Amino acid sequence: MIETIKIGRLRWLNIKTPSEEDFEFLENSYHFHELDIEDCRQSNQRSKIDEYDDYYFLILHFPVLDRENRFIKTREVKIFWGEDFIITVGKSHWIVDKLFDEAMEQDKRGEDFEIGTSDAFLYLILEKIMMETLFLLRKVGLELELINRELFSGKPPRIIERLSVTRKNIILLNTMFKPQLRVFNKFESGKVQGFADNMEDYWGNILDYYNKMWDMTEDYGELINGLSTTFDSLQANKTNEIMKILTLISSIILPLTFLTGLYGMNVLLPLQEDNLAFWIIIGIMVVVGGGMFAYFRRRKWM
Repeated sequence: MIETIKIGRLRWLNIKTPSEEDFEFLENSYHFHELDIEDCRQSNQRSKIDEYDDYYFLILHFPVLDRENRFIKTREVKIFWGEDFIITVGKSHWIVDKLFDEAMEQDKRGEDFEIGTSDAFLYLILEKIMMETLFLLRKVGLELELINRELFSGKPPRIIERLSVTRKNIILLNTMFKPQLRVFNKFESGKVQGFADNMEDYWGNILDYYNKMWDMTEDYGELINGLSTTFDSLQANKTNEIMKILTLISSIILPLTFLTGLYGMNVLLPLQEDNLAFWIIIGIMVVVGGGMFAYFRRRKWM
């Protein structure tokens, strides 16, 4: 189903669930390239911008959280951008749908739109999506801060789970943002001319947003690696401490075990006829155990 809003001489067509009839309409009415139509039929396409004489076709990727607000998912934003139209195709980022619904409500109220060109409207869409993406990235940063505080909480399973989830999200962000740098560089460098004048500063602002997002993702990647290394070191140190204590206990018990095993032999042994033999042996064991314990403390092994 094709929903349409007229904004001055600009038209915005939003096709949430495109059918074959919708694709045929786009191909016949706007004469879009058949490869671009084919890209709209498929998902998980590589980010790009195709340039033609009378329109541009953009495929961009932006992150959203799942329903549980744990894992990040990718949303494709597919836009046909012409001088007097903007066409968004497929299950896009929720910001696009929100903007379209707001524009529909504004149109029903008979309010005028302040946007007059397709370039300005595309800038508005990209800016809103990037502001929401920055908000999502700050959530990832907050999660890293919480993990950092919990490193010494003594709850390894919970920390391991949060580290794994956050690392997966950061890796997805990295693979999502990196290929798009060249796309947004085309806007700022002037390779993408657009259809309106004096848009260079606006495209530069979009690139600033994107560079900030990319820098944050790289910083978070380094931070999650550092937290993982710190956590592994803490766990290794804890294991070493446990092994050291067990080794010291075994070292203290070893001579006592030898002494009890020796007097458990069915042979003639010293003091076996003495009524105080038991207490004498216990005394020797206490002295040996206490002496070894004092020696370990003196050597600062305990």
